[in-house]
Amino acid sequence: MLDRAKIIDEKFYQRVSEQQFPTALSGTTPTDADLSHDDLLALFDAQAKSRHCDLVARQLKEQELGFYTIGSSGHEGNAAIAKAFRADDMALLHYRSGAFVFQRAAAEPSIDMVHDQLLALTASSDDPIAGGRHKVFGSTQLSILPQTSTVASHLPKAVGLAISITRGKELGLQTALAPDSVVLCSFGDASLNHSTAQGAMNTVEWVSAARYPLPLVMICEDNGIGISMPTPHGWVAANVRHRQGIHYLCADGLNICDVYQKAREAEELARRKHQPVFLHMRCVRLLGHAGSDIESVYHSEEDIVAAEANDPLLHTARILVEQGIASTDEIILRYQNIKNEFEKKSAAAVARPKLTSAAAVAASIVPSKSERVLDLSPNGQQREAIFNNHQKQLTLPRNLSQQLNLALTDLMITNPEILVFGEDVGKKGGVYHVTADLQKRFGQRRVFDTIVDEQTILGTAIGMSLNGFLPIPEIQFLAYLHNAEDQLRGEAATQAFFSNGQFSNPMVIRIASLAYQKGFGGHFHNDNSIAVLRDLPGVIVACPSNGEDGAKMLRECVRLAYEENRIVIFLEPIALYMTKDLHIPGDSLWLSSYSASDMCIPFGELGIHGDSDELAIITYGNGYYLSRQAAKIIEKTHQRRVKVIDLRWLAPLNKAAIIDAIQTCQHVLIVDEGRQTGSLSEELVTLIVETMASPPAIKRLCGRDCFIPLGQAWQHVLPSRDDIVTAVKQQLNIS
Repeated sequence: MLDRAKIIDEKFYQRVSEQQFPTALSGTTPTDADLSHDDLLALFDAQAKSRHCDLVARQLKEQELGFYTIGSSGHEGNAAIAKAFRADDMALLHYRSGAFVFQRAAAEPSIDMVHDQLLALTASSDDPIAGGRHKVFGSTQLSILPQTSTVASHLPKAVGLAISITRGKELGLQTALAPDSVVLCSFGDASLNHSTAQGAMNTVEWVSAARYPLPLVMICEDNGIGISMPTPHGWVAANVRHRQGIHYLCADGLNICDVYQKAREAEELARRKHQPVFLHMRCVRLLGHAGSDIESVYHSEEDIVAAEANDPLLHTARILVEQGIASTDEIILRYQNIKNEFEKKSAAAVARPKLTSAAAVAASIVPSKSERVLDLSPNGQQREAIFNNHQKQLTLPRNLSQQLNLALTDLMITNPEILVFGEDVGKKGGVYHVTADLQKRFGQRRVFDTIVDEQTILGTAIGMSLNGFLPIPEIQFLAYLHNAEDQLRGEAATQAFFSNGQFSNPMVIRIASLAYQKGFGGHFHNDNSIAVLRDLPGVIVACPSNGEDGAKMLRECVRLAYEENRIVIFLEPIALYMTKDLHIPGDSLWLSSYSASDMCIPFGELGIHGDSDELAIITYGNGYYLSRQAAKIIEKTHQRRVKVIDLRWLAPLNKAAIIDAIQTCQHVLIVDEGRQTGSLSEELVTLIVETMASPPAIKRLCGRDCFIPLGQAWQHVLPSRDDIVTAVKQQLNIS
C-alpha cells in the first residue's frame, strides 16, 4: 500500500496546484458562518500544523527518534470548534484533536505549539505539559486538561466539571473556572459505545431532567471506524439525537464553515442557556489508526484512496480559492512554510533532554502542594447554631459512625469548599447513618444524593475538584468501587503524573468497607480485598479502627487533600461503625468522646497498644479490634504480653515506623482480614525480610482466598479472635 503519509502529502501539492478539489458535502459558506478572510486563513494554518505534526511523527518513528503516531489527520475540522469557544473554556480532548490545540494556541503568542508538540512526540523532559511521560494535548495557559483516555473515560469528570460551575455560583464561591465558562469534551464515535460514555450521557440526561444548568458540549468526532471496527451508518445520530434534554447538532467536519456555524450554536446553548449539547462532527480518518496500523488488512485500497480524496485540508483549500482569499500558489506556500517549520524544529527537539531516572519519571506522581490552608478551628457561631443545645452530648462516648459524622460537620462548618455526595447520603443520611443530618445542616447544594452509578460519583468528584472544590464522595460498599475503579486508576491518579504536577484533583473518597457483618449481604456487602487500591501510585489509603482515630484521621485526610492536593481513600470498617464493647458486653471500651476538631493523627503515624519484645501483631481495621481481644486473653490466661500495632495508613506504608516498632520483637504475627493472595500481608512480609538484618519469626493469619458467603458461614473464611489466640500460642510455643 506504499507510504500513505507521503502520498497524502504529495497529493495535497498536486491537487491544490491542479485545483482538483473534493466536492462540498454541505453548503455552509463563510458568509453563513460569519468567518472573515483572516479567520479562514488562520483556520487553514491550524489544520496544516496538525497535519504536519502527524507527518513528522511518523518520520521520527521511522528514525527511532519519536514514540507516538496516533494522529489527527481527517479530523482537522475541529480547529473551527476551538475558534468558536473562549480560550478559558476548559477542554478535555481526545488524541485526534490536534487542530483544536493549534488553533487555540494561536491566540497565545508566548506558546510555540509546534515546538511543544515536537517535544511531546520525542518524549523530551522539556515537554511543558507531561515532561516526557506521555504524548498528550494539554496546557495550563490554554485551559486544556491533559487526557490519556482512549475509551471516553474522561466524560464523567467533564460532566462533574460542568456541574461544578453552577454549584460554585449557587454557593457564592470563587472557583477556578469563570462563572460563565463552558466545558468541552471530545471523543471518537467508537468510544461512544463504551459503558463509561453511555453512563456519562445518562447522567447528562438525568441532570437535564432535573432542570439543573449544565454548560457542557460533548464533541463526537465521528470518522466511522474504531481502529478496524466500522461504526454502522447513522449509529451515532440514532443513539443520541433523541436523548432527553440534550441538544443534538450535526456538523460536516470537512467544511470548517459548517463546523464553526454549528459550534457557535453549541456555544450559545451551553453558555447562555446553560444546556448540554452533543456536537456530532462527521469526518474521515486518514493514515489509519496509528503508525503501526496496517490499514490495508481491513480496508481496500479503493476505500483508502476515497477517504484521502476527502482530505479536510483540500476542502479548506477549495473554500480559500473559491472565495478569492488565496491563490493555489499562496496556499501551497503556506503549507510548505509550515512543513519547513516542523522540519527545522524537529531537528532541535530530538536533541532536547529525556527522563533519565526512575526518580525523575515518578517525580510528578505526588502533586505539588497547594497554597490553601485547611481551617480546623472548632469554634464559631455556626457551630453553636448547628449543635445548639447538644453541646454537652458531644462529650458523651461515641461510636465510629457518630465520630465521623461530627468530624464531617466540623470540617464543613469551617470549609465551604467541601461537598459531600453519593448514593443515599442526603435525607437518608447514608446506609449506616454516617452522613445523618448533614443535609439539614448544610443544605442540598453541599450534601446531595447522586444517581446509582459509581462512575458518575467518582467522575463528579474529579470534575468538582478541578474547579476548586474539596469533594468527599461516598461509595456505598467497597465492592461497588470495582464498577468504577478506572475513574481512580486511569483518570484521578494519573492527572498529576501526566501534567507534570500542573493539574491535580484532590479528594477524599469515603468507602463503607471490609467484612465481618455477621451474615449480612454476601460478598457485595462484605468485600475484604483492598488490592485494587494499594497499587495506585500516589494515592493514599487510610483505615481507622475506632471512633477517636476515625475523626482524627478523617481530618488529616481532608488536610492532605486540601493542602497537599492528594487523593485519599478512607476505608470505614462497616462492622465497627456501631461497635460499643471490646471484651465483654457493656464495657463500652470501643466508644470514645469526640475530641477537639483541630486534632489530627499525622499521615503515617501508627497506633500501638501494649509493649512486648516477644511478639507484635501487625494489623488494621477489624483485625485490630480482634487482636486487642486476643491480646487480653493471652495476657490474662498465659501471662504473656503482646504488642498490637494498628497500621492505620495502608498505602503508602510508613515502612520506617513499622520496622522501628518491631525492631526488638522476636516474633511477628500479621493479622490481615484481606484474602491471603494479594493482601497487605504480602507486602509486610517482604518489607520485614528485605529490611531487617535479623528478621523476627513471621506468621500470617489472613482471610481465605474466597468470597464472603451469606449467613453464618462467613466465620469459616475470615480470621477470628480465637484464630489469633491460637496463632499467638503456636508462635510463642504456649501449650
